[in-house]
Amino acid sequence: MRSLRARLVAAALALVTVALLAAGLAIGVILARFVGRQIDERLDAQITALRAGWEAGTLAAHPDRFDGPPFDGPGRWVWEVRRADGTAIRSASLGPHAIALDRQSPVGRQEEKEEPDRPRPAGGRSPDGGTLILRVADLPGPAPARILVGAPQAALYGPLRGVLASLAVALGLLGLGLAAGAVAQVRLGLAPLRRLSRDLAAVRAGERARVPGHQPKEVRPLVKELNALLEQNERNLERARGHVANLAHGLKTPLATLAMALRAPGRDADGTLAAQVEDMDRRVRHHLRRARTAALEGPARTRTALLPRLADLREVLARLHAERRPAITLAVPEGLAVACEGQDLDEMLGNLLDNACRWCRGAVRASATRADGLVAIRIEDDGPGLRPEEAGAMLERGRRLDEAVPGDGFGLPITLELAELYGGTLTLGRSAMGGLCATLSLPG
Repeated sequence: MRSLRARLVAAALALVTVALLAAGLAIGVILARFVGRQIDERLDAQITALRAGWEAGTLAAHPDRFDGPPFDGPGRWVWEVRRADGTAIRSASLGPHAIALDRQSPVGRQEEKEEPDRPRPAGGRSPDGGTLILRVADLPGPAPARILVGAPQAALYGPLRGVLASLAVALGLLGLGLAAGAVAQVRLGLAPLRRLSRDLAAVRAGERARVPGHQPKEVRPLVKELNALLEQNERNLERARGHVANLAHGLKTPLATLAMALRAPGRDADGTLAAQVEDMDRRVRHHLRRARTAALEGPARTRTALLPRLADLREVLARLHAERRPAITLAVPEGLAVACEGQDLDEMLGNLLDNACRWCRGAVRASATRADGLVAIRIEDDGPGLRPEEAGAMLERGRRLDEAVPGDGFGLPITLELAELYGGTLTLGRSAMGGLCATLSLPG
């Protein structure tokens, strides 16, 4: 069982069940003893009455006077007084039949010799074969006799069954209440862990810098360690970015110098070396971006709002393409953000918007929606668009379909490369406006 909640609930339910069974058993034993004691007291009272009648001489003359409830019906409570000569006086509930004593009855044993006139328990059966709860007392004197008074076993188990049935219902309801309380207690006890999970998700999404320290006492050490880990990761990330910036600065100048040297007449007649330098520059920039993006999963904690970036780019591109006067409309919800560095997001969106402004007839639209953890950003224009076979070629570095339009052919491939580094995609298709629709998908 891997769920902590399931373990706690199962343990609580098991303990509640054991406790209720033990309580039911204990209450049942106590009730049985209580009811048994009440029956014994009623039988002893009858023995006392019979002894008094025997000694007064009224028992033999009027036995029916001693058949009051519950000794007044057949098959119910019974009594019998046996004389030494074998004759007996019986209750009307016995009729002509005698009470059958069990052989294992304690009557006649040591306790009888020690206290012969004190009522004591015995085992026996009624004439119909039913088990009796017997009390026996001996009457000493010149005419000794033995008094046997019994109650049917149903007198003990009948009330017990009724009480225990009600007790079982009450314990069942109590068990349901305790089970619900245990589930609520477990849920309440684990609430800080759920809150901690939400706080960590907020940190990962860039909504928080640290996990809040206002936590229960038992969770504070964990929160302290998590915040220390976040601080250490940030320091490592800054150190890694510093190394990346130093490397970029160190390689940028030599590559630029080499590229300028190769442009001199006679240095690179067929352009082979220039192509190698360009390829080297591309690879260096690719790995520098990858190092910057992947260092300690830094972008996973970066949250960049879309609408402000698009609004800034719209103003810049409106001035850059003032002669074309493109109408750039934005349809992006407030607060929508992506898990991407702001600089990289500007480069990707700038490439797509610049490309749309170059090819549009006058209208460009940028929209964004979120689904399944990804934000789909669509840049559309009303230009000529692309045929399906041309879309793949446009994503190749340096590939241009119209040499008359200014550009170097690196914008879309760089955008695709950056999107893939963040776990996103870039697709080209037909826009509802009639031109190109570039869909950039990035983690939300």
